[in-house]
Parts: sequence; C-alpha cells; structure tokens
Amino acid sequence: MTTYIAVVGAGEPNRETDQAAEEVGRALARARAVVVCGGLGGVMEAACRGARAEGGTTVGILPGTTRDDANSYLSVAVATGLGEARNVLVVRAADAVIAVGGEFGTLSEIAFALKIGTPVIGFGTWELARAGASVEAIVAAPSPAAAVDLALALAASRQPKSGSD
Repeated sequence: MTTYIAVVGAGEPNRETDQAAEEVGRALARARAVVVCGGLGGVMEAACRGARAEGGTTVGILPGTTRDDANSYLSVAVATGLGEARNVLVVRAADAVIAVGGEFGTLSEIAFALKIGTPVIGFGTWELARAGASVEAIVAAPSPAAAVDLALALAASRQPKSGSD
C-alpha cells in the first residue's frame, strides 16, 4: 500500500524552511510516498517542487473553491471551499505528518494529527509535550532527511499488514 505523508508549514516563503521542505519532498518521492499538503505556497509549494523533481506524486487540499490558487507542482489539486478547516483533511489523508517551521495554521494541523493519533515529526517547528507527560508530543528530527526516515517508519508501523499470518 502506498504511504501518504502530509508536509505542513508556513504558507509564506522563507528560504530556510523552503529548502528543508524541498529536501523533504525529494526524499519522500524517492521513497515512493505521496506528498499531501494544503496546496498553496511556502513549505507546501517547496515540498511539492522537491517531490515532482524526483518524479513523485503530490496532492494539494486547497482552502478555496477553485484550483486556480494551487501551486504549479501539484499532481492533484482538490478545491474544498473549507478555508482553514481543510487542515483536518490534510491530516486525515496522511499516515504521518512532517511539520517544517510553521505558524498557527501549522499548529492546528499538528494538534489535529495528535488528536487522531497520527504521528507528527517536526523539523524546526513547534515544541509540544502532552500535559503531565515527560515525552514530547512531536518527534523532533535533526534534519529533513531524518524527518522523512522517522515519518516513513512511524507510518509503516501504523498500517495494517496484508496477507495471512
């Protein structure tokens, strides 16, 4: 079964996070994972650019009612008309989430993912711990490549095994 990894982060371009997100997208495509994102600019566009450069598949779940706002690196653009509520769909579509940088929209995606039990790997993003827990809620990665490795491993551990036992 194909693995879907959401890449979330700020929609405004930033050289540092865009470079990291592009590296994440490239590595995900090389691993044959589908990149899911919000379909706009910044981290979303950079991850898609990286994935497409490696021949990968990218899916953008857009906030508006038209595909005209989609970044040019999407394989599939889905216009939802849901505004920021589409963040739930981005996370629900994923087997794991990689957060690169980000602001409050990213924080909402992280929170939704954690609420439903989807692993979140962070690179230069929010630091969160569950109340009363000594373990971080977001698995911090030291590099974009490590974030991808962690996301793929955690996603694989969540997917049902096929075949007979």
